[in-house]
Amino acid sequence: MSHLLHIDSSIRGEQSVSRRLTARAAAAWRAAHPDGTVTYRDLGREPLPHLDEAGGLARIVPVDQHTPEQRASWELTERLVAEVKRADTVLLGLPLYNYGAPSSVKTWVDHLIAPGIAYDPETGTGLLGDREFIVLTSRGGGYGAGTPREGWDHAEPWLPHGISQTGMEPRFITAELTLAPVVPAMAELIPLHEQSLAAAERAIDELWVPARVG
Repeated sequence: MSHLLHIDSSIRGEQSVSRRLTARAAAAWRAAHPDGTVTYRDLGREPLPHLDEAGGLARIVPVDQHTPEQRASWELTERLVAEVKRADTVLLGLPLYNYGAPSSVKTWVDHLIAPGIAYDPETGTGLLGDREFIVLTSRGGGYGAGTPREGWDHAEPWLPHGISQTGMEPRFITAELTLAPVVPAMAELIPLHEQSLAAAERAIDELWVPARVG
């Protein structure tokens, strides 16, 4: 039976474009997998604890030597890795905040970089790569080639590197200029935003459509 891990990270509630996109994608996945099951995690509303000293050492100290604090951190990591391992598809909403990924997403990635369960520490082989990883990104401005802030998006370029040890390879679908409808100074960019959003929605709708044989 197919299983989806659906993760949101936006802190903008009902105003969130990334939540709107992940909801659309989850609905499309359910339509394509009517017998499938879903696990949902909301990093924006229930953030994970950042790795502190105990959490960091829990990755170095043998499990049978863990302190209670190290054990608690490691057990959370085991649960998060298990969520990924159960999934055939991982769906992540990734808004751009202050030109980077939400700290909650960075924390989720930090927990997944776990020797022995997410990657083989001897060979460096990732153990989570055998699954689909769809990342739906939303950006308030425009950061493409030739724009004034080209290269200022540090979330999308970071994620493939941050998650690489696990073997997971993200596929990105992006909607940008999402602030144009609400920021008066960006009003002239509304048509470009609408084009970007429509393209993202089309890409989502085509994710799990069976290939046509001509």
